[in-house]
Amino acid sequence: MEKTQTNANSIAMMHSILPSLSKAEQKVATSVLKDPSQTVYSSITDLALLAGVGETTIIRFCRKLGYSGFQEFKLSIAQDLVSPKQQVYGKIEENDSVDVMCRKMTMFNTQALEDTIGLLDEKELQKATDALMRGRRQYFFGVGSSGITAQDAQYRFMRLGFDAHYASDAHIISMNCALVTEADVVVGISTSGSTKDLVDAMRIAKNNGAFVICLTNHARSPVTSYADAILLAASQENPLQGGAFASKLAQIHLLDILSTIVSIKQQDSTIKALKQTAQAVIDKLY
Repeated sequence: MEKTQTNANSIAMMHSILPSLSKAEQKVATSVLKDPSQTVYSSITDLALLAGVGETTIIRFCRKLGYSGFQEFKLSIAQDLVSPKQQVYGKIEENDSVDVMCRKMTMFNTQALEDTIGLLDEKELQKATDALMRGRRQYFFGVGSSGITAQDAQYRFMRLGFDAHYASDAHIISMNCALVTEADVVVGISTSGSTKDLVDAMRIAKNNGAFVICLTNHARSPVTSYADAILLAASQENPLQGGAFASKLAQIHLLDILSTIVSIKQQDSTIKALKQTAQAVIDKLY
C-alpha cells in the first residue's frame, strides 16, 4: 500500500485513513487519537500495551502513515500539538447557550478547513489543476449531498469559461462516464469515498481513458483506486450525519482552491468568460 505523505497533519490523516486500517491498526489509531499528548511521552511498548497489540503492529501503522518509525511519528504528533489549530473544542451540549453553540460550531468548521490544508498534497493539487486546464470537457459527479457540491463546482467552472457538466443521478453519471474520452476530466465527489454508484462510474471513466480526480474524506477509500489525483477533505461525519455542513465546507474549500489556481493561470480567458457570463444576466437584476 502506498505511503501517506509525511508533510500532512498526522492527526487529521489518522482520521482520514481510519476506516481502511486493519482491526489491530485501528486499535493503535484510536489509542493515539484518544490522548495524543500521552503518545508523545510513551515508548513503543507503552503504546502497544495501551492498544492491546504487538510492537510490530505499531511499526507497521507508523510506516503506513509514511513515517520511518515510531520516533518520527511521535515527533510529528508533537509538532501538531503545539500548533494552535490542534486545540480540541468541546462537543455541543444540551445546556450550552446559543452564543456558546455558535462559537463551538465556528471553531469546529474552522478546524475542518485547517485540517484540510494540513492534508493537502501539492503534487496531487498540481496534477488536478493541470488536467482541468487541458481537458476538453470537465465533469463533476456526486450522489446525494455530494451531488449538490458537484453542481456548485460545475457552476463555478462554467463561469470561468470551461465546458463543464455535472450530474447527481446514478444512471446519468454512469452514462456520461461511458461516453468520456482521454480528452476529458472527471471529478468524483464523495465524502465516504465508498458510494457504490459513484465508485462504479469512476471505474467506467477510468477504463475509457479520462483523467479522474477524486475529492473524498478518506485517503484509502474505494474511489481512490481509480483516481489519477486525490484531494482530501478533513471533516469527519458518521452515517447519521450524512451531508454535514462541515464536510461540504471542506469540499467546497478545495474546489475553490482548484478554481482559483486555474483562473489565475488562465487569467486572460477566465476574465473574459466572467465578464461575458455576468453581462448575460445583467438585466435579470434590479
